[in-house]
Amino acid sequence: MPDRGAIENVLNRYSLAYDENDMADMADCFAEDAVLTMSIQGGSLIGPFEGRAAIVKLMADSLASQNDQRRHLGTNLIVRGGDEDSAQAVSYLTLIAIQDDTLKVLSTGRYEDELVRQDGTWRLSKRHIALDLPY
Repeated sequence: MPDRGAIENVLNRYSLAYDENDMADMADCFAEDAVLTMSIQGGSLIGPFEGRAAIVKLMADSLASQNDQRRHLGTNLIVRGGDEDSAQAVSYLTLIAIQDDTLKVLSTGRYEDELVRQDGTWRLSKRHIALDLPY
């Protein structure tokens, strides 16, 4: 059975790494051969972004284009199946922006993840981000 706490930790590390612009920690959240895809409002698939370096570049470029403070809130985590070295998880995203003393919900969405444990550390091997609204 997968370690739910360790899986939750890596998902939260991803969010904090983005919000704190810590691309080294962001990279450590992904397996070297990870794949990330996205969709917005059920539209066409964006990606795949293949490999840790491509995913981190996508996140760094996205962050560089923003002039607000983002907060990625992950909730409703369900770990589905898996074993000691692999797992599937689904959770919700609420994306908040703070700018000029104003708080705004930019979007909500769903993370669909596959994770692997490598050298004792859980990492994302596949992540699909399904956003409910563009931001």
